[in-house]
Amino acid sequence: MTPCGRCIWVLGVLLCLFLSGLCSVTFSLNGKWSLSNSNGSVWLPAEVPGCVHSALQEQGYIQDPYFRFNDVSYRWIAFDNWTYTTTFPGSTQLRTKQKVLLVFDGVDTVASIWLNGMVVGETDNMFRRYDFPVGDLLKDGDNVLKVSLMSPVVYASERRKAHSAYRVPPECPPDVQKGECHVNFIRKEQSSFSWDWGPSFPTTGLWKGVRLEAFDVLQLIQVSSVPLHNFSLSQWRVQVELLIDAVQTTNGQIMLSIPELDSEQMFQTQFLPGKTKNSFTLHINTSSQVKLWWPNGHGDQPFYHLTVGGFQNGVLILKAESKVYFRTVELVQEPIGGSPGLSFYFRINGKAIFLKGSNWIPAHSFQDQVPPAVLRNLLQSAVDASMNALRVWGGGVYEEDIFYSICDEMGIMVWQDFMFACAMYPTEDDFIQTVREEVIQQVRRLKSHPSIIVWSGNNENEAALATDWFGIPVSQRPTYLKDYVTLYVNNIRAIVQEEDQSRPFLVSSPTNGAESEQEGWVAANPYDPHYGDTHFYSYTLDCWDWRTFPRTRFASEYGFQSWPSFSTLQPVSIQEDWSYNSNFTSHRQHHEDGNQQMLLQAALHFHLPNSTEPLKRFTDTLYITQVMQAQCVKTQTEFYRRSRSEIIGGKGGTMGALYWQLNDVWQAPSWSSIEFGGKWKMLHYFAQNFFAAVLPVGFEDDDTLVIYAVSDLSHQLTLRAVVSVYSWSDLDPVCTLKSDLLPVPGGSAVAILKRPITALLAGCGHCTRLSCLLAFHLEDSGGQQGPTNHHFLCSPRDAQGLQRPNITAMVQQDKSGYSVTLHSASVAPFVWLDVGNIPGRFSSNGFLMLTRNRTVSFTAWRNTSVAELSRSLTITSLRDVY
Repeated sequence: MTPCGRCIWVLGVLLCLFLSGLCSVTFSLNGKWSLSNSNGSVWLPAEVPGCVHSALQEQGYIQDPYFRFNDVSYRWIAFDNWTYTTTFPGSTQLRTKQKVLLVFDGVDTVASIWLNGMVVGETDNMFRRYDFPVGDLLKDGDNVLKVSLMSPVVYASERRKAHSAYRVPPECPPDVQKGECHVNFIRKEQSSFSWDWGPSFPTTGLWKGVRLEAFDVLQLIQVSSVPLHNFSLSQWRVQVELLIDAVQTTNGQIMLSIPELDSEQMFQTQFLPGKTKNSFTLHINTSSQVKLWWPNGHGDQPFYHLTVGGFQNGVLILKAESKVYFRTVELVQEPIGGSPGLSFYFRINGKAIFLKGSNWIPAHSFQDQVPPAVLRNLLQSAVDASMNALRVWGGGVYEEDIFYSICDEMGIMVWQDFMFACAMYPTEDDFIQTVREEVIQQVRRLKSHPSIIVWSGNNENEAALATDWFGIPVSQRPTYLKDYVTLYVNNIRAIVQEEDQSRPFLVSSPTNGAESEQEGWVAANPYDPHYGDTHFYSYTLDCWDWRTFPRTRFASEYGFQSWPSFSTLQPVSIQEDWSYNSNFTSHRQHHEDGNQQMLLQAALHFHLPNSTEPLKRFTDTLYITQVMQAQCVKTQTEFYRRSRSEIIGGKGGTMGALYWQLNDVWQAPSWSSIEFGGKWKMLHYFAQNFFAAVLPVGFEDDDTLVIYAVSDLSHQLTLRAVVSVYSWSDLDPVCTLKSDLLPVPGGSAVAILKRPITALLAGCGHCTRLSCLLAFHLEDSGGQQGPTNHHFLCSPRDAQGLQRPNITAMVQQDKSGYSVTLHSASVAPFVWLDVGNIPGRFSSNGFLMLTRNRTVSFTAWRNTSVAELSRSLTITSLRDVY
């Protein structure tokens, strides 16, 4: 037996779930294994859970895969076959059990499993749990377990070749992505073969835990609990499902109890041999007051404790506990007065909720390098930016249990895609069968989480088929429509409807929802703003012009790229890379013409950086891309938020804004608002304001300034707009005007000020569009409500009188933490504070400074000091870059 194997055995966990000698034994096989490639030239220790790339890096065989051009240099890893091996001792305790299972929570991806020289099973799906009976193969002394993994790239290619009847596009990603081909033929993280924001690292490995489970009578595999509400009776019940593996037919009793709600029921039951799903309904005592789970910003997230007890002849034979959250969710698609089409919004606990948030992609190319602290930090950052929703995008992975538990705890609603994206897919029997098992397992695993409010079958595949992304001849179109319905409707949708009656299902995103269904599941125009959700991107139209955006029912994807900070790029680059035109910056850009698009969009409104010092010019350019992105997404999001209460030209009633994207998978340009490593971009600081519960939105319509008051609150407010006019050259306002107080109902957007710009400026000193700008906020009789906003009367590029502000800063520390007090000599747009590689965030950043002094706080995510922060702090404003 190897020393590594002995470590695993010592770390093995013994769980006794059954009393009176009926004991389930679980031995963890996590820890150190050995790893080798196909010809034996590489042999090294490897951690399980883990992947080949992580093991090679850990042992020094390769550098950081994210360094410079290593994504291309290390392509060979994904083309090789790899074998994980471990040795563990036999045990009488194990071998005397009636049933012994070898359990893999996640194998990435195509593997043969060998125990003591015998094949015990095969895997072909990264998203499935596999278990294999091995009782007959265990022996006293050393047992050798091998997992032989095939190259995912080679496997996908071979599956593609075997599919000779017709092509299943796309064949390969665009060249700019530097990726691998045929990812749609393997049930694996689709973006691991490359994406337009991420590298190509087709991983292999045991990415989740491995263990042995042994028992004599039965074993509880999983508990799920889904609260259901009978609206007519105002009564709650909890649908509890136990996934049981029984050796033989077993009679017994199941006791379900939620003590805090004084609710308990006993059920006589019979567990049949093998794996069975056993359903029980616990009716909640009608005299108990049930506290509801609410999304962030709308209430608390209370939960209750469900206990499950199993008895045989009065003896406890199984016990489990889980959390239960009570909430209802409805997707409302109804006719709207004065508009063709249907509404599209979510009602939680009977309340219409505007979804504010973003889209989630994998947090790392190597999932074993995503600790819970990283997930918590990213999700906390979402909540801190006033978000209440995230869409888990369909080209990544179904996230870990802890991800959804944190969302439950924080009140983050989750739009959960199934893992299909931007492609057609095969429908051979074995492919459909593995997908069916994947979907069953994932729905059963996740349906207890109140945070998940909708299942969605795929990302953009309805749109891809409807608008012919792949050049499919008209004569062949019925074949692809049939495949589409087979996969997403006849299989995935059917499974979800059987397994989970508690939340809605959409076949795709974007989709026309109920209208797509009427049109045979693929609408003629899935981007129709009168229905469903839309994705919209435009990099050439002026993003400051709100007329360029679709007035849609629900915006589930939209966005603009930016570069991350220099401190994020520096560890994976060298000095020759620090230019916007370097090979490195070109290599990191996986979106066609993306680097040029950013500069063209920025140049519409800003002077581009022109320093003669190369590093300053590079860092200034990174800054201007973040300014551009933040201002673009702000403009678009505010348009969606003010469109919630009105229908114009048959369009509007917008009830969701989820920009693309929240997080990054590596250090590169992307649409994200949070850089790889957790640092907030300017966009994320802007989101704190444009997602605020009470928000003033200002825009121009035919030379008229219009200010809306947007409120997500439940109660009515009485608000006025307060507009201050500033000269670009002076920190004192030229004049201030106030509108009348007007009622703003809860959950609405109301126009509370309309004033022709010409008249406004005429009554305000010597202001012109070029010499002045506007700041505005909302207030009631008690003072300001919500953040202060701004409106530029001209492009800052054309601003007359804008000076270099010569901002100075003083860093201080007190009991509450660190603060930075700024002093500015003049108006300063887009003031950006950066403390390099010190992790943390400011209370505000990227702001328009209209006062001589301003203090912001800094929350550090590791120990630091006033001296270190002062040394690291840089301050940039718009006028500093040209």
